[in-house]
Amino acid sequence: MASLAISIRQRSRVRFFLVVAACLTASGCELIGPDFQKPDSDLETGWLDRKDPRLSSRAGDYRAWWKTFDDPVLDRLIQVAYRQNLSLREAGLRILEARAQLGIAVGDFYPQKQHLTGFTDYLHLPAGAPSERLPDQTGNLAPFWWSRLGVGASWELDIWGKFRRAIEAADAQMLATIAAYDTAIVTLTADVATTYIRLRTLEKKLDIARNNVQAQLSNLRIAEAKFYGGSSSRRDVEQARTVLGGTQASIPALDSLLRQTKNALSLLLGQPPGDLEKPLGSGQRYAQIPAPPVQVATGIPLDLLRRRPDIREAEYQAQMQSAQIGIVKAQLYPALSLSGSFSFVSSTANGMSLGDMFQWGNQFYRFGPAVQWNIFNYGQITNQVRANDALFQATLVSYQNTVLKAQKEVEDGLIAFLKAQDSAEYLAQSTAAAKRSLELATLQYREGIADFTTVLTAEQSLLSQQDNFASALGDIATGLVSVYRGLGGGWQIREGQEFIPEPIKIAMAKRTDWGDLLSPMPVPEGPAKGTVRMPDW
Repeated sequence: MASLAISIRQRSRVRFFLVVAACLTASGCELIGPDFQKPDSDLETGWLDRKDPRLSSRAGDYRAWWKTFDDPVLDRLIQVAYRQNLSLREAGLRILEARAQLGIAVGDFYPQKQHLTGFTDYLHLPAGAPSERLPDQTGNLAPFWWSRLGVGASWELDIWGKFRRAIEAADAQMLATIAAYDTAIVTLTADVATTYIRLRTLEKKLDIARNNVQAQLSNLRIAEAKFYGGSSSRRDVEQARTVLGGTQASIPALDSLLRQTKNALSLLLGQPPGDLEKPLGSGQRYAQIPAPPVQVATGIPLDLLRRRPDIREAEYQAQMQSAQIGIVKAQLYPALSLSGSFSFVSSTANGMSLGDMFQWGNQFYRFGPAVQWNIFNYGQITNQVRANDALFQATLVSYQNTVLKAQKEVEDGLIAFLKAQDSAEYLAQSTAAAKRSLELATLQYREGIADFTTVLTAEQSLLSQQDNFASALGDIATGLVSVYRGLGGGWQIREGQEFIPEPIKIAMAKRTDWGDLLSPMPVPEGPAKGTVRMPDW
């Protein structure tokens, strides 16, 4: 009867401590450490060139900004790169890693140690060992078997919010990796467009060089005919060959740059260097340089905070570091833990049998609280708090710097876009004039009115102006791409899509039990602040 009373009292104590633990954990105890507030940022009210009629302050839709070029080949290249680019896949796997790390942080909120133990030992105790057992005929205590099977657990209660801060930090880190993935898309789409524009520009320059070679060959024949006819000197022929050779020499250099540009495009597309006829399309030998629209909607600088993923990433990194302060600071306070174990024991001593293990009288259990307080840490924890606070302040400065860089990138793109248009307008006029000048010089040379130096000068001037005009057209398109890169457009194409391709998921599922982590993940609006959830088994 007495043992029954003891058992009842012990079970009551277990229930009492469980209730206390639940109340302490779920209570509204203020979390140690600072609560994160979105950092301030220095933003202008408008762009420097906002009065230019080619810019509009209205907010545009930058989800598929490359479609403004109305180039089906560019559209196709963007889609192929989004599906196949390896750097983007690597960024997607970082999200999966962060999601698993979040599961680790959530699991720490619950009993941190749970274990099932079992053992069987054969014991031989010396005669001098304290024991109530009788010695055998040799004078030693008789050896015996000893077995135990049970469960145990240990739970450090989250009184000060250390584990909830860890969940907050892991949440912020996961969202930071998603923002990094979005940044990778912004960079990828802009790089594909820039590389494609450079490719088309080089093709245009090659076309110009080859056309000029044909024109210069024609003038060389004229100079040779006049020389053999006695109406001009050999100097005209040699000068014509000199100019022709210089133009011909530019073709291999342009071919080399074009080949390297195609290799760069292949890398962005996630494929080995090789034939790009399929992604670039077949048909005419060279396509035109993508032409941008006349007017661009840029919105206002404040829109960058919402749209640019790298700004969001910097904010989440700051929130993660803010939570780290609370995690470390909680170590300055006492940690309360609950631990216990329950098991069945048996032995062959004193006439017992191992088969009696599961008799209720052979139970063994213990349960109780424990307190640990790092009171003599020689200032180490305090300095860890200080170090993390310095890191947090650094992330705030990094956030502000990211905002400034974002504005700078947009301004750089806008000025490049606008001034390239101005240059192209003048170059279009000078190119037309250079073409007319060459036609007149060639005609006058044939008729003997002008010398051949005039023709050579006109040839060189035309090649230079045409080459510069092609570069200006490419600069206009590249400048607009830089504007869209600065505005943070393009990452929205991943909405409704998977971060990881299905073949990679299948391979990972065969190798490791990923549970539900490989399933589509809804992207949260923002990090949780001390929110507790069930572990992701």
